[in-house]
Amino acid sequence: MPTLWLVIALLALSALGFVLGRQRAMQSAGGDTRALHSLPIYYGLNVGLTALLPALAVLLVWLFAQPMFIENQISDMIPAELIPENSTRDLVMSDVRRVAAGLDLAVEQGALTETAAANLRAELTDVRARLGEIGVALGSDVRPEVLDAAQEYRKMTATGNTVMTIVVALLALGGLAVSYARTHKDYRARNVVEQGVLALLILAASLAILTTVGIVLSMLFETMNFFSLHQWVDFFFGTTWAPNFRGDSELSILPLLWGTLYISFIALLVAVPVGLFAAIYLSEYASNTTRSIAKPLLEILAGIPTIVYGLFALLTVGPLLAGMFAKGGLLGVEWMAGATSVLTAGVVMGIMLIPFVSSLSDDIINAVPQTMRDGSLGLGATRSETVRQVVLPAALPGIVGAVLLAASRAIGETMIVVMGAGAIAKFSLNPLESMTTITTRIVSQLTGDTDFASPETLVAFALGLTLFVLTLGLNVLALYIVRKYREQYE
Repeated sequence: MPTLWLVIALLALSALGFVLGRQRAMQSAGGDTRALHSLPIYYGLNVGLTALLPALAVLLVWLFAQPMFIENQISDMIPAELIPENSTRDLVMSDVRRVAAGLDLAVEQGALTETAAANLRAELTDVRARLGEIGVALGSDVRPEVLDAAQEYRKMTATGNTVMTIVVALLALGGLAVSYARTHKDYRARNVVEQGVLALLILAASLAILTTVGIVLSMLFETMNFFSLHQWVDFFFGTTWAPNFRGDSELSILPLLWGTLYISFIALLVAVPVGLFAAIYLSEYASNTTRSIAKPLLEILAGIPTIVYGLFALLTVGPLLAGMFAKGGLLGVEWMAGATSVLTAGVVMGIMLIPFVSSLSDDIINAVPQTMRDGSLGLGATRSETVRQVVLPAALPGIVGAVLLAASRAIGETMIVVMGAGAIAKFSLNPLESMTTITTRIVSQLTGDTDFASPETLVAFALGLTLFVLTLGLNVLALYIVRKYREQYE
């Protein structure tokens, strides 16, 4: 049974359980709701959710676990000596999945019988012709071991889907039967339903934590593989970034880290003053009419795709700065060789970050109690003195959080850097020179025809994990500073 129909069947069974549970509770109470421990809806929800949630949870886990289990089994079937020199086991498995998908499509459309698919090697010529008639390309270079693995892949997948359907159906029917049998007027249905909903809320709250843990672990394992192939001393303390897939690569993070921090610093120099001053004006000085017009227009910047900002840096800001600092420009000195530079990317990125700083800071400043403003004004302070000495200190922890959000966005930005800053990894204090960042190098190392067993590719995971640790350390430091200031202020 297709997964969609299985989910629909579970929902229908849950709805039926809701009706049956409610009816059984009312019958046990003789139709008098006052004799029930809980409201009738709780009895229906108890039966419906007991039939739905465990079966649905098993279905989701099965859908995630089955492909990984099957691929591990099929991968072990392919001997290492049968893998071509210019290929890897992952590439062979992608061929297996492609052939299996082509056979499934052919069987579904009637161009190929299940018997012919099972005897693919014996009828290969005829099968190729019939697959070609419906636009399924089997490929002329498919090896016998790939065909055998694809047949076993289809067989194990079909068996797994059948077993999954049976297990999920039995679990749903069993849950419905057990919960229906326990339903009577004295059953504490409300308590059970509320505990179940609480468990769902806890699970939803845990998803972010579990996702973070999964991301860290996935990067950690690949980073360990990288350091088993490349010296960690060169990665952390080297001064050259020169990947070479032929060997003898110099993979140091320091030039990339310098470019990342330099561009982010310039972006924050642009975004923080402009965004903070805009927030102060909108919250403390602007009229309601001006605020209703200016704030939405300012927040439109947050909805512009970053690729558009990259084009703006490449076509407008970069040539503008080149016209000022390049040879023959306004200053008459060649300080800038081309349109790409740290300053170009930093300015455009700062423009992109303005709505993050201004919008969050505006909400934080507006959250400061009006009584604090009134007390300051009542003591004779001017509006500007009130903003400077009362409002901003009270809102400072939130403003620091807004700046940290902007900094995290700047550190993780890619497209603006690619199109505005260039791709040169080096140390330089000149903001008019081209540089690159960690994120752009991660994309570069993971794109194209790469070998995931080489340090030149695995270095992307080491870069990502280092960037994650750096960002986490900055957040912890900022939280410490905010708490110390809050203690002094309070």
